[in-house]
Amino acid sequence: MAITVKALQKTGPEEPFRVAEIERRDPRPDDVVIDIRAAGICHSDIHTVRNEWGEVDFPLVVGHEIAGVVSAVGADVTDWKVGDRVGVGCLVDSCGECVECLADQEQNCLRGNVGTYNSTDVDGTITQGGYAEKVVVNERFVLRIPDGLDFDVAAPLLCAGITTYAPLNRWGAGEKKAGAPKKVAVLGLGGLGHMGVQIAAAMGAEVTVLSRSRKKEQLAIDLGAERMLATTDEDFFSEHRGEFDLILNTISADIPVDAYLRLLAPRGVMAVVGLPPSKQELGFGSLIGGGKVLAGSNIGRIAETQEMLDFCAEHGIAAQIETIDIAEADSTYDRVVAGEVYFRAVIDIASLTAAEAVPAN
Repeated sequence: MAITVKALQKTGPEEPFRVAEIERRDPRPDDVVIDIRAAGICHSDIHTVRNEWGEVDFPLVVGHEIAGVVSAVGADVTDWKVGDRVGVGCLVDSCGECVECLADQEQNCLRGNVGTYNSTDVDGTITQGGYAEKVVVNERFVLRIPDGLDFDVAAPLLCAGITTYAPLNRWGAGEKKAGAPKKVAVLGLGGLGHMGVQIAAAMGAEVTVLSRSRKKEQLAIDLGAERMLATTDEDFFSEHRGEFDLILNTISADIPVDAYLRLLAPRGVMAVVGLPPSKQELGFGSLIGGGKVLAGSNIGRIAETQEMLDFCAEHGIAAQIETIDIAEADSTYDRVVAGEVYFRAVIDIASLTAAEAVPAN
């Protein structure tokens, strides 16, 4: 039978959060039920509920940075047991049969993967995310959280961690170039960027943070960067032309793409993980000159996500967070947009459990 849980819900883009009862689907034989302990606030959550990425099926519960404990497993589940420390990221299912799924590229499922929220689930309902007491997930999309990672700092890794790890891994941030570490620039030092700095540094890269100002310079260095450069300096683009092997672009704002591509060395790569609200202009000359690559990256494979979690535990990498009560969710959204959260806000689900809820429809 369906499971009724409390959740932090939006009923419209301009409406405040409310605590409501929602129903999770009846667990199938290959499902895992997870008691959620912590849920990260991703900027994608904000874009979604504010209808900035298209119309949303309200009422909706968002959240795809989920950490908790297994409380029940289906009869066919073999890899998970009650009490396991686990996480869930941006996906909760895929077809499992297309060429992309068979290649362990579930995020690119050709039949359409099932997102953790605002997506059509296997039973035809709209998926509801992790700002809730429990979640029901297909066993293939459950990740093991290493003992060295607390739930609150592990939760943001399920999106921010894999979103930055995947392109850094794919484009060889840890490889040597002429016997020296690769020069990696991280564009932006927010929720994604602060993870990119830590991961690239742990991979062995020489890391530079690019930002509009140097006000976060000490934070960047503390996270593992060699230096921070201000992109607003008068001679910035001319002084650093051809300097970097890889640029990880984490910002969701309009930028002069051509100018940043000229910062790349020949055969260099700009990997884009930030999604601006408008189209960006690009002159092909900045790509053709030097044979450079402009690449996109969207989260990562499930197996790679587990690899990332293990890597972070091994290297002592964690999201830099502030923990909030559910009553602070609306104001925290505004603070995230204003760039005032350093670097990830995480909801303590215990505050949700203690709250009174509007009954399920």
